[in-house]
Amino acid sequence: MSLQYIEREGKTVEEAMELALRELGVDREQVSIKVLDEGSKGILGFGSRQARIRATLKEDPSQTPEGILSALLEKMGIEALIHSEIVDGNTQLIIDSKDPSLLIGRHGQTLDAIQYLINCILNKSALVKKKIIVNAEGYRERREEMLVELAYRLSSKVKQTGRELVMNPLPPHERRIIHLTLQNDDKVRTYSRGEGPMRSVVITTKERFDTNSRFHDDDY
Repeated sequence: MSLQYIEREGKTVEEAMELALRELGVDREQVSIKVLDEGSKGILGFGSRQARIRATLKEDPSQTPEGILSALLEKMGIEALIHSEIVDGNTQLIIDSKDPSLLIGRHGQTLDAIQYLINCILNKSALVKKKIIVNAEGYRERREEMLVELAYRLSSKVKQTGRELVMNPLPPHERRIIHLTLQNDDKVRTYSRGEGPMRSVVITTKERFDTNSRFHDDDY
């Protein structure tokens, strides 16, 4: 996980440090300080410069994505190995467990709940928000392949019948897969309706979509 930092200026290095610590709400031992510019008083007030420092929060192992996931699994009574990798700019935590089905749950609901908790905990007071993906036994990849196939199959039905189809409720990242899969199809359109956990993707004809101004989407 990338370290969080802020840069602050002051009349002196000590003043800049104090401003940074106060804003971060931490003690001196919780940060690393790098002096970017010691500043200068100048001559007779001319050419003076503010001192500038960078205060970087030191990592607490228990507050890394891996540490948070490990604590959650321990509370669930699940023994597992965790390793992380960067996928499309996001941190993906991969769980290796003897009972992956217990971790994944029905349609990935347990895995999604774990992922949601980790993101909430990690980003609660973070200076820079991060997206953490939790995966087990290649479930995310298999689920995406299934959703892409389903999108194509349902879009074919819409083309054949001319009637729109409403999919079962999906979480945001899965609705996005449906939208992106069909976004370049010149005969169908997709939009979402419903609220919260009941929000669903609707696949409809281009003609119906174009003539109804109420269709809009914020899932992209």
